[in-house]
Amino acid sequence: MLLGPPGAGKGTQAQIIAARLSVPAISTGDIFRANVSGKTELGQQAKTYMDAGDLVPDAITVAMVSDRLAEPDAKAGFLLDGFPRTIAQAEQLRDSLAEMGHRLDCVLELVVDQDELVRRLSGRRMLVDGEWVQRDDDKPETVRHRLDVYREQTAPLSGFYEQAGLLARIDAIGEIDEVTERAMAALEASGEQPGAPAGG
Repeated sequence: MLLGPPGAGKGTQAQIIAARLSVPAISTGDIFRANVSGKTELGQQAKTYMDAGDLVPDAITVAMVSDRLAEPDAKAGFLLDGFPRTIAQAEQLRDSLAEMGHRLDCVLELVVDQDELVRRLSGRRMLVDGEWVQRDDDKPETVRHRLDVYREQTAPLSGFYEQAGLLARIDAIGEIDEVTERAMAALEASGEQPGAPAGG
């Protein structure tokens, strides 16, 4: 599992590491989109909350993730990106994985200082009508708020997984391939051999 604040590079590293390990990179964003567009029962339930502007309850989110982890391509292992986000979700995920005969092998926390995160996120641009513009949620004041929310809700997972003996902290500043090599070295040190079947 990859843990880290917005802008730490989780999405990028998830794709690279998962490819190295020959396991799927699983993000809740992809799962939500697949369930909503596929009009699954869980997707319909989630959409009701999303349309109302409310957070989707943990039980629905964890059920969606569990369904995804039960698919054939995740049998030999998987990499979770951006989930769980809270201690409550982590506890439900742990119980759900145990029922499926799975467990997390290692949690990689990508560590980046706040100034660098603000610089990275507020420097992002997207092309709209031929012009590069900044997304509203990438403005410096919004970025700082997102980081505050992360510290309040998700950062406690670091201690949760450290206590469980699963956490490895990775310096996520530097070139993408440098960060990847640090991550792979941490996985190897945890006993999760690159290329070997992984529990997650």
